[in-house]
Amino acid sequence: MDSIVKLLTGTISKYLFAIPFLAFGLFHFIGAEDMAANMAVPGGVFMVYFTGLALIAAAVSIFIGKYTKLAMVLLGVMLILFVLILHLPGMGSEDEMVAQMSMSMTLKDLGLAGGA
Repeated sequence: MDSIVKLLTGTISKYLFAIPFLAFGLFHFIGAEDMAANMAVPGGVFMVYFTGLALIAAAVSIFIGKYTKLAMVLLGVMLILFVLILHLPGMGSEDEMVAQMSMSMTLKDLGLAGGA
């Protein structure tokens, strides 16, 4: 029973944590122009590609088990920066839908940063 718990809390959970980052990273490459236009990202499309690559690199690091601690610290910092630079300003929007989306994204990124 103890080995099953270790498997579920160790191996499987880290892969479940990595899969969304791999998907998010791929989404950055698929819709870079739209993301840069809708979010008013500093650095434009280049930063969307750069952060997409960083998300994919973090997921790969988890999957192969190399430099995982460094990758998670950098991922956590990046997610906190997303909150500060992208999501918090949107929470003060006059548009209620934008404010709600920004709140959801803030909470998601804070939770994921804590997990990282």
